[in-house]
Amino acid sequence: MAKKKHKPRATFRKNSQTSARENDLTRGYHGDGESDAAAEDAPSHERVSGKGRFTRKRTISGAELVEGESGPQLLPDFDRELCVAGRVLRVQGLVSTVRGDDGRSYACATRQLLKQIAIDARHAVAAGDRVWLRPERSSGIRQESEWHEGIIERVEPRHGALSRTSRNRRHLIAVNLDQLVIVTSAAEPRLKPHLVDRFLITAEKTGLKPLVVINKVDLIDPADLMPLVGVYAQLGYRALLVSAQTGLGVDRLRERLAGRVSALSGQSGVGKSSLLNAVEPGLGLRVGAVSNETQKGKHTTTTAELLPLESDWADGGAVIDTPGIRQFALWDVEPEEVAGFFRDLRPYVSRCRFPDCTHTHEDFCAVKDAVADGWIDSRRYESYVQTHAGDEA
Repeated sequence: MAKKKHKPRATFRKNSQTSARENDLTRGYHGDGESDAAAEDAPSHERVSGKGRFTRKRTISGAELVEGESGPQLLPDFDRELCVAGRVLRVQGLVSTVRGDDGRSYACATRQLLKQIAIDARHAVAAGDRVWLRPERSSGIRQESEWHEGIIERVEPRHGALSRTSRNRRHLIAVNLDQLVIVTSAAEPRLKPHLVDRFLITAEKTGLKPLVVINKVDLIDPADLMPLVGVYAQLGYRALLVSAQTGLGVDRLRERLAGRVSALSGQSGVGKSSLLNAVEPGLGLRVGAVSNETQKGKHTTTTAELLPLESDWADGGAVIDTPGIRQFALWDVEPEEVAGFFRDLRPYVSRCRFPDCTHTHEDFCAVKDAVADGWIDSRRYESYVQTHAGDEA
């Protein structure tokens, strides 16, 4: 007997299907014969236990189940002959801007099925996604312009995702990355090493190649940064000292971006957009000044946007400019896992006397002994303690 073919089932979001229950029988009753007949024909009871048509688990015909970057991913069926492959440039509200492989730009809505399937992320589409879209006839002013409209029918499996926790949900900042460029500034705003360490944890967890870029070095004596840069170098992290204002280190940064899909991320006001304008002068990104009172940025960039490097697009070169953040809450990282993502702490974890050692207050802790002996940088250890405690940078 042939084995029964498995049909993929998906869990849908709550309230993804409106209930068919009629709640207006009393309101619509006028005492006429028709209302009396309707009341007699109404069901005496309805199932409200989540079974039957109200269940959140449903079989999706023609879908396939593949292994994604965060577990099994359901890929719905679609008609390839009617669709065009493309890459999502940015997502603003309900509209995603997609650059199709046919060279056109599409303003796309997302297929309702994709929005209804329950996933851990807040949104079904993110900047950098490879998608299949079904072109639609443009309406209004856009009909004769270079813009076209479409519907995203399918999102391909992802890799290299940059995520953070937002409102207890996963906020996908950018996906399909090769490299994470962690941008900070030497001054205005001040350097926040703890925030850099959080990005390094994310890079370690997702397998992204990290690059630490310290901008605005023209505002201080670069020699003051050498101890911090030396710590990163000892751990195997590459760090660049650059200045978007003077052009220092811009050529080296351009070389590191070539042939890769990179996301530039960091706190507001560190000069991410200014650096991209220096790397690719034709981008013309908006930049803003740092507040003199608070020494904080003003969120000039409001949404993550994939920017093809035209000089390197044929070789896959692109960058994703992300909005500035002031706090970076790690996604899907338990306190017990934090030490394993610190390269300098990792060799000493197994040497502690207690297997459940948190490396914060216990006696006979090999990590604390290494800090006392100078083998682990004390500033990095403080960053570990802060992250383990759940404090946000």
